[in-house]
Amino acid sequence: MIRVVIVDDHAIVREGLRFLLSQQPDMEIVGEAEDGLQAVEQSRSLLPDVLLLDLLLPRMYGIEAIWRIKEVSPRTQILVLTSYHEDKQIFGAIRAGALSYLLKDTQPGDIVAAIRLAASGESTLHPQIARRVFHEVQPPQHALDTLTTRERDVLIELAHGRSNREIAARLMLGEQTIKTYVSNIFTKLQVTDRTQAAIYALRQHLVPLEDNIEQI
Repeated sequence: MIRVVIVDDHAIVREGLRFLLSQQPDMEIVGEAEDGLQAVEQSRSLLPDVLLLDLLLPRMYGIEAIWRIKEVSPRTQILVLTSYHEDKQIFGAIRAGALSYLLKDTQPGDIVAAIRLAASGESTLHPQIARRVFHEVQPPQHALDTLTTRERDVLIELAHGRSNREIAARLMLGEQTIKTYVSNIFTKLQVTDRTQAAIYALRQHLVPLEDNIEQI
């Protein structure tokens, strides 16, 4: 069970997230907070697996709260869910210790998938900001090296022409989680569709050329 704390100063946002997460059989909402100080105290006392956090909070700004939360509960993974997409907020939050950064226009299913990934230590970034983050935060490296082991697994399956549903069944993961992995792969490889990703996998010899690659 993934133990989640929701932090947002707007009651209607907390209520919406509470309803969404209450429908998930593998998630439990263990606490809520409406300001930064409460977020730190909730983290200290509850030690949640994942904490959803807005940045514009009363009493303590979100980025400072992230620093404090990581001090009192190092294992808590912080998923920023905000409307702010300026570089100062993005990089400040990540450097403070946030694992994932989503904007509030993110689809509900993608938020749920991002929480599951965060609970397993994997990052999710909103497509609008992902390229900036990878260029600025990570050192220059081959695009393939930015993929996690699971993302490589998904890329290989994708290169065989399998649908998200088929990949989910083969890897024993949720279809929405696979969708999030595919989105991350597109962003990291800077491709726009499954065909380009499959061609990349072939060129990088992730899939032998003699394999019978189906039409994407």
